[in-house]
Amino acid sequence: MQISIIKEISSREQRVAASPESVKLLLRLGADVLIEKGAGDLSGFVDEFFQSVGAKIVNRTECLKANICLCVQMPSKEDIDKMNDNTILVGILNPYENKNSFSDLINNKITACCMELIPRISRAQSMDVLSSQANLSGYRSVIDAAEQFGKAFPMMMTAAGRVNPAKVMVLGVGVAGLQAIATAKRLGAVVSATDVRIATKEQVESLGAKFIMVEDEESQNAETSGGYAKEMSEEYKKKQSQLIAETISKQDIVICTALIPGKPAPVLVSEEMINTMAPGSIVVDLAVEAGGNCPLSKLGEIVIHNSVKIIGHANVPGRVAKDASALYAKNIVNFLSLFIKKDEKKIDIDWNDEIINAVVLTHNGVLKLEEFK
Repeated sequence: MQISIIKEISSREQRVAASPESVKLLLRLGADVLIEKGAGDLSGFVDEFFQSVGAKIVNRTECLKANICLCVQMPSKEDIDKMNDNTILVGILNPYENKNSFSDLINNKITACCMELIPRISRAQSMDVLSSQANLSGYRSVIDAAEQFGKAFPMMMTAAGRVNPAKVMVLGVGVAGLQAIATAKRLGAVVSATDVRIATKEQVESLGAKFIMVEDEESQNAETSGGYAKEMSEEYKKKQSQLIAETISKQDIVICTALIPGKPAPVLVSEEMINTMAPGSIVVDLAVEAGGNCPLSKLGEIVIHNSVKIIGHANVPGRVAKDASALYAKNIVNFLSLFIKKDEKKIDIDWNDEIINAVVLTHNGVLKLEEFK
């Protein structure tokens, strides 16, 4: 049984689907581990690190012929065509945006596993790539804001006078939002946060931040069974927009993290709101890859509008590539342990497992997930 890790081809992707530590764990599962030459260079894991723990460094074609192929993003059509029938492809395959790849996966009988579809149940927490990567995104968003902000974060008392603390507002209190709150608080900022889910209030306040939201009957049922925010009505959106508008003009930094799986990100910060912010203020739009919470943000750019910087970095977890790769790799190992029989050194997929059924997009020439049919 061979498990391979391929090098990412996107210019915006610095992560890799393995770390030396995860390779050790894969070897313990009874697999031979193949790593494409240079696959980990951008995340700080050079070939020698992988070789020192027992992996073999090979070319891309050899990696693509393995029983299980690990990646971060969806491979190209050419790569998929080179895979053997029944290859198990594991990665953040983004089925909502990569529907044009479905036919390639089906025609080549690839068993495609989308790690971002891991269900939010207790048994799957150690496999939850969205949480592991969003946690780093939230952290990095505040660091990026601090780097662009022309003032200090904490309150400082000096003989020359007092420096007031930065005021930070976080829009969306998922994993990324909570880590953004925690990081901003550690840096000494005064932090507030908002979300459509009333259940997040206690989490926000436990981190020492102020929680603000539109509380009405709709907000009592604003969470999906999977723990994500629902898309709200137009009436609620108007109330929310008014609340944010009243608050945002007083903020130095706004961190936008609101996402709805499979849908464009909700617009929360309008141009009119940006115009009310003080010159030198910062907006970080972590939802820019899904259209953005701010219509002025641009993917991969820092836009300056009315002296306000709007940061739209692509692939924010990749900006902390070493840690992001290590966490992602461990998520994958935990997932693989569901169907690799260590003692027998073979693959045995249990199709009655709810985790397997939630993440397998294609198998044996069939599109498995109903929501994508």
